[in-house]
Amino acid sequence: MNEAQPPLWTLYVLRCRDDSLYCGITTDLARRIDQHNRGTAARYTRARSPVTLRFHCGNLSHSAALRLEAAFKNLSRAHKLRVLQGTLAFPPIPAS
Repeated sequence: MNEAQPPLWTLYVLRCRDDSLYCGITTDLARRIDQHNRGTAARYTRARSPVTLRFHCGNLSHSAALRLEAAFKNLSRAHKLRVLQGTLAFPPIPAS
């Protein structure tokens, strides 16, 4: 008997119309970006659409995606921008 594999998660970073950044996780990146742009996703992005994808990192477990999201959100804006420009390494996934 085959057990179903848990879904793989993707961490993503969006740039909003007002130049702010939004970070989230999903199992379906294209659907989630579409939801953000239609105003049916996070409250934060509803008034700040359209959004554009700036970064994504996939094939993560749910817990790893949550830890990576928290690590990214804890960075200063300057550090976040350096990560997105590729001049600073993305934070490692914190150990559980």
